[in-house]
Order: sequence, then structure tokens, then C-alpha cells
Amino acid sequence: MPPARPLRADARQNESRLLEVAARAFARSGPDASLKAIAQEAGVGIGTLYRRFPSRETLIEAVYRSEVDRLCATAPALLERLEPLDALREWMERFVDFMAAKHAMGDALRAVLTSEDDRMRTRGLLRDALAVLLRAGAERGTIRPEVDAHDLLLVLGGIALIAEGPDRRDLAVRLLGLVTDGVRA
Repeated sequence: MPPARPLRADARQNESRLLEVAARAFARSGPDASLKAIAQEAGVGIGTLYRRFPSRETLIEAVYRSEVDRLCATAPALLERLEPLDALREWMERFVDFMAAKHAMGDALRAVLTSEDDRMRTRGLLRDALAVLLRAGAERGTIRPEVDAHDLLLVLGGIALIAEGPDRRDLAVRLLGLVTDGVRA
């Protein structure tokens, strides 16, 4: 089977818009959000959506992967403008927000991300993003060098579960404050 051809620039822009709009729609309405409304808001026809994402499940999976990649890519960008401990705190808040948005899609995501390989890939990406932040803080002397990225990811997952729901973000922020104090050198 020949390798897939790269998407044209306009097709990449359409895909990017579809993923952004779909992420907002799924966060707002859950996995049953209207695909027709997503296509309309993205400025494309429903046929374009289905050509790129043949099923609701493929769109949900693509949104999830895109959001994970986007979250992980913020780690180095945060370090460019913030001190490592502040960058870590900002990234942790974004992680909790990401998890809250994904909660509404829980059953759909479980159905899509059924393989252990998928889960391990995602955990690896998130762990690696945290490791970048932790390493920078350890090098600057602001984060304890023994803090393990995998352990911290587990803590963040627990906070995301404890603080589920739109009215619980204050609790998540308070808990993240405790975590921040705990990793401080």
C-alpha cells in the first residue's frame, strides 16, 4: 500500500478548523454534538467532514489526539515566557481543564481508545511534557530534582477525578497549589 499523500494546505486548514470546532462542540454538548453544526461552524460542507472523518468515532479520536498534542506542545512554550515553577503550575491547570472537557466524552473516548497502546502513547506524551517542565525547574533550582513525571501525572489524574464538574474548578486550583508547594525546591 503506497504511503498516504500529504494534505494540501487548504485541506490542512479545513482539518484544523474542524478539529478546533469539534473540540468546543464536544466539550459543550458531549459526543452527540451535531456533526452538521460542526461542519457549518468550521465553514465546510458535511461532505468535507465525512471525507476526512468517515465516522463520529474517527472525529472524536482525532479531536482527542489533537488536544493531547496541543497540550503537550504548550510545555516548551510556557517555559519561554514563565519561570519553570510558574510554567509547571500553568500546565497543570491546563491539564485539569483538558481532563474536565474530556469527561463529557468519557464513554465515547473509552470506546475509541480501547487499546493499551493508545493509552500508553497518551500517557507517554503527557509524561514527557511534564518531564520537560520538571527538568527545567530542577536545573534552575526551583523544583525538587527527585520529582518523577509519572508520579506527578498520576497526582494530576487524581485531582482531575476529584474535581470533576464545572463548579469544582476552585477545588482543583487549591489542590494544584498544594502540589506546586510540594514540588518546590
